[in-house]
Amino acid sequence: MRSPADLKKEIESRLKKYLSRDKTGIRHELLKLFLEIKSLRVADIYENLKERYTTSYHSIASMVGIIASKIGILHVRKDKDNVNTQYELKEQYKDIVTKLVDPA
Repeated sequence: MRSPADLKKEIESRLKKYLSRDKTGIRHELLKLFLEIKSLRVADIYENLKERYTTSYHSIASMVGIIASKIGILHVRKDKDNVNTQYELKEQYKDIVTKLVDPA
């Protein structure tokens, strides 16, 4: 069983690899949105990013899905009808995300 420190290192490694393939900067911007706004829907993210990046709703949904499932840093909250799915950055990973997307 992994310790919390080992898990954080694994998450950081996955996130670094994911962000290293970000050619346009959209993945960085998507993660910055989660640092600025507590809870987001895919539609909210798409509306925010579509004016600065050439992208589709499905591309944004795919990015959010990868970040939530494969990287594991988003909490997914669905209503009872599965109509409005809200995504939130898990509190324990805010420091890692901040360090990687907004290095000072």
